[in-house]
Amino acid sequence: MADIEVTPPPPEPLTAKSIDKIAVPDVPEGEHRLQYSYSLWFMQRGRGSVSSATSDYEDQIKHVGAFSSVEQFWSYYCHIAHPSDLPPHCDIHVFKMGIKPMWEDTANKDGGKWIVRLRKEISSRSWENLLLAMLGEQFIVGNEICGAVISVRPTEDIVSIWNRTASNDSIVGKIRDTLQRILQLPSQTIMEYKAHDQSLKDKSSFRNTALYVR
Repeated sequence: MADIEVTPPPPEPLTAKSIDKIAVPDVPEGEHRLQYSYSLWFMQRGRGSVSSATSDYEDQIKHVGAFSSVEQFWSYYCHIAHPSDLPPHCDIHVFKMGIKPMWEDTANKDGGKWIVRLRKEISSRSWENLLLAMLGEQFIVGNEICGAVISVRPTEDIVSIWNRTASNDSIVGKIRDTLQRILQLPSQTIMEYKAHDQSLKDKSSFRNTALYVR
């Protein structure tokens, strides 16, 4: 009887829980190195299916890939769905290597995020502009930026930029002003800021935010 070849199952996708297993990509000669390396993450939330327990939440965030150069970024970006193509309750995270896209992470726990709610028809372009600005170091706040997120929701999409130090009003204000310019926000646009420790208290990303009207 001939031997039967058994195809091994595909490996389980890496999650935020296994962040230590993610290697920093090499940059081949001729590519343009970014100042920081980044990880790309994806999460799809079923209604009420994502537990608030940290370990369960970590398992829901799937690692898509990592990049260290401009060319590596575009190789991912050109082959993933853009916000306008995604169903509601999906999140895309782009964070510096070694930082989990979670409030509890050491780099995030004392920080917060600026939040901008967008109409569906402009969210994909706004998200691209935000990513290019972050990768190109346009915020000019040193190591303060941790990452960026777009949250696709039924009636709107929400972009946010995370920073390390919520208590530093100067840095928080500088990030706000740069975000306004990058997204070309019209006058009277409402921007929101929320410290991650407040998110941990009320277990919410977008409730009880501090409002700022441009």
